[in-house]
Amino acid sequence: MNLVIALLSTHGYITAERIRANVAGYSDSPNDEAFSRMFERDKNELRDLGIPLETGRVSAFDPTEGYRINRDAYALPDIELTRDEAAAVAVATQLWESPELITATQGALLKLRAAGVEVDPDGAVTITNTTGPPGLRGSQDVLGILLSAIDSGQVVQFRHRPRPTGTFSARTVEPWGVVTARGRWYLVGHDRDRNATRTFRLSRIGSDVKTIGPRGAVVRPEGIDLREIVEKVIGEAPTGIRATVWVARERATALRRAGKPTGRRTVGGRAGEVIELEVGGSDRLAREIAGYGPDALVLEPASLREDVLVRLKAQVGRA
Repeated sequence: MNLVIALLSTHGYITAERIRANVAGYSDSPNDEAFSRMFERDKNELRDLGIPLETGRVSAFDPTEGYRINRDAYALPDIELTRDEAAAVAVATQLWESPELITATQGALLKLRAAGVEVDPDGAVTITNTTGPPGLRGSQDVLGILLSAIDSGQVVQFRHRPRPTGTFSARTVEPWGVVTARGRWYLVGHDRDRNATRTFRLSRIGSDVKTIGPRGAVVRPEGIDLREIVEKVIGEAPTGIRATVWVARERATALRRAGKPTGRRTVGGRAGEVIELEVGGSDRLAREIAGYGPDALVLEPASLREDVLVRLKAQVGRA
């Protein structure tokens, strides 16, 4: 990174001697040979990342070879995303915390940044949620096993509970895919025990997931829309109930966009504004508000406020 900054900060070519003397990390080289090995390694790594590293004469009067990064080739034009695309990027950046994907995506992050793309690793593009990857906290191992089973076409067995406080039951499922919807992750597949298509929230699947049977035994049906299946299961009908929520200034961006501002208000010495939101037919809103911690406060109705408090206390207990 220090080398990239140095090569971008000059319009001319910088000699290897100047780089060794001025770029942090090289001056500690014990001898010329050690510096040469380190410098060659770093140059090759920059080129592997797609950074346009160029060589040329330092000046018309100095034939010494120098180095620079071509700024025109390095920078990309501004990237404009639609609201849906920005939301997808935000979810993806949060998913990078998953151990199943972190190795591959660390390289992708480096390449994006090297190519001039400004990447926010905290996912603060459209979605701001302090609880980590939406609906995936504590389910990373489950996700990894399911993705592997889907890729290999194997049946899976696991314990599942339909409600957070419900009891677990054993399920044998032919997995078709995993999708995200409304901030949660869902497995869709054919439930052999019920002989029907079923949807399972990953956070309610036990950690003892295992694959059974031969590889290639599961084939996803042609033309099936997994997202449509999930939406039909979790779809919410309007209730007509409105909630008023205080959100801190410049916080809870996604929640703020979903609501209607009604005025400004200071809570606990923090400036913010009050918004109105539609209360759906499930606990989705309470879950989302609780995810913002001290940055969102339910004013009305009391039932929603209590639901959020219960969730926050449960998070403190787990911590």
